[in-house]
Amino acid sequence: MLGLVSLNPEDKDATILVISEKGNGKRTLFEEYRKTNRGGKGVKTMQVTDKTGSVIAIKAVLETNDIMITTKNGIIIRMKVADLRVMGRATQGVRVIRLGKNDEIADVAVLAESEEEEIIELNEDGTPIENIGDENEAEGTNDAGNDSEEEE
Repeated sequence: MLGLVSLNPEDKDATILVISEKGNGKRTLFEEYRKTNRGGKGVKTMQVTDKTGSVIAIKAVLETNDIMITTKNGIIIRMKVADLRVMGRATQGVRVIRLGKNDEIADVAVLAESEEEEIIELNEDGTPIENIGDENEAEGTNDAGNDSEEEE
């Protein structure tokens, strides 16, 4: 059983991400959870069965976040939070990752919004290869301007 004392979302658009040890996951709206007082019995967040296993991670996430899931056998996947649908509080969730027979989820990390990576080609000495096409166009304009001045 996983106990959670508090989870305070920094953003009003955040949802609660829950991942189980056997690869199930879901997102739930914060509004579905009631605030409990000291000595309360808590709030059920996932239907735990032999099929789902125990809850491994509970995180506040945004639609723009990515998550990285690591298994005990060293498999790592990265996926968009938006790919996980929002479900009810006491559901089992959906299969997020297919695991091997003796494998389980080890950890879940929330990553900032993924950006496209810029690919830069390097010369043999490690310096970036400059875009020759753009330079020739710029030089051609200057040369044409110089030629026209000389003719006048």
